[in-house]
Amino acid sequence: MDVSGTIRSILNQKSSDVFSIAPDATVFEAVQLMDSKNVGALLVMEGERLVGILSERDYTRKIVLRGKQSRETSVAEIMSTNVTVTHPREPVATCLRLMTDKHIRHLPVVDDDKVVGVISIGDLVKYVISCQQAAIAHLESYIHGGLIAG
Repeated sequence: MDVSGTIRSILNQKSSDVFSIAPDATVFEAVQLMDSKNVGALLVMEGERLVGILSERDYTRKIVLRGKQSRETSVAEIMSTNVTVTHPREPVATCLRLMTDKHIRHLPVVDDDKVVGVISIGDLVKYVISCQQAAIAHLESYIHGGLIAG
């Protein structure tokens, strides 16, 4: 399957909002923010510097399953620190492969050491579907045009 385009194409189609939280915030505050913004992960930032990511998966595995208290646990204690990132010029197909291989659902987009966005696996799937729909429409137009002219 040919998936052309770059991550910049996806960022241009979505809100530029990047939701983040400080490492010293409580996990409870992070979950409240994820709920209010309807997102499945937050970037963990110290000022402008990306220091981690906190996902719903981190919450369920490191709080719920271990019997910890979200109001007494800091984000820094459970965040993932080995964060995989991408850049706006990265091909969509490369990111699809990366996210699938690493079993990750959210990918921070960094340009010149500055976070410029976050893409989710859902964003990538939506983009691929729109590309396929455009290709189908183009082929249908070509076929119908060919039949009329034929």
